[in-house]
Amino acid sequence: MRGRLGLWKNRAEASSPGRSGMSETFTIGTAGITATITAHGAELASLRDAAGAELLWQAGPEWPRHAPVLFPIVGRLADDTLHHGGQKYTMAQHGLARDSLFTLVEEGPERLVLRLTDSPASRTQYPFGFVLDMIYAVAGSSLGVTARVSNPSETVLPCGIGAHPGFRWPLVDGIAKDAHVIEFEAKETGKALSVEGGLLGAEKPLPFDGQTLPLSEALFARDALVMPDVASRSVRFVARGAEGETIRAITVDWEGYRDLGLWSKPTGAPFLCIEPWLSMASPVGWDGDFSDKPRLMHLAPGESREVVWRVTL
Repeated sequence: MRGRLGLWKNRAEASSPGRSGMSETFTIGTAGITATITAHGAELASLRDAAGAELLWQAGPEWPRHAPVLFPIVGRLADDTLHHGGQKYTMAQHGLARDSLFTLVEEGPERLVLRLTDSPASRTQYPFGFVLDMIYAVAGSSLGVTARVSNPSETVLPCGIGAHPGFRWPLVDGIAKDAHVIEFEAKETGKALSVEGGLLGAEKPLPFDGQTLPLSEALFARDALVMPDVASRSVRFVARGAEGETIRAITVDWEGYRDLGLWSKPTGAPFLCIEPWLSMASPVGWDGDFSDKPRLMHLAPGESREVVWRVTL
């Protein structure tokens, strides 16, 4: 069915294994980039270049998602339990937004806005009022994804927000996975936090010279690489040829996010997630009131905050 502003919009089966039912999809694009987003989770489900080549992981048995929105937590809480005001609430890893149905606020050929608000169902997991707007906009060969979190309540809203896009790895057929690197905009410490049972563990070193991280499946043998307070505000995901030349590269940049996660399946899988975050999993041994959780943002009544990540092909 043709959308009212010239946007292709349709009903399609959710493409990820393990999900059922119908999910409305929306496609926005320019001559240089095309993005498809689902109402289920406000999730980016496809990202194609001018030639129609798909750059986003298309879900599968290794990981049945594409680019979930992480809200109101990033990572995991101890025992998947949120403590607040003397009560306990069960909330799974990465929060409730990725499995919630968003409503359409605005659509156009190059811009889409989807919204999630608190409800009786959400409050059984997360006892706070919120409005989460996901704003997708294309320009040239770039897609920008803005998350706007607003507090409609009369009490402080503690929350985290994160992006989790998975890109094809290898970026180009015929290029080995270990012929890829991540190039950081600024010099980094070469250190990351370990992940233990989904929670943050001790610091560990990376095979890293400051700005170029060689990629290999072995990097993810112990789960994600979690880099707090990264100096960079952009990275390039690069496929290199036999002589070290760039065969293909995509750039991911961000504003307002503080931390960065890199992840692929420990057993190996044809995707790499590049994840700007504002918040992290709970540290090992921490299980206090959610409002006191380290590294959350706290929005005052009536306050809104925006964070943005962008991919350029």
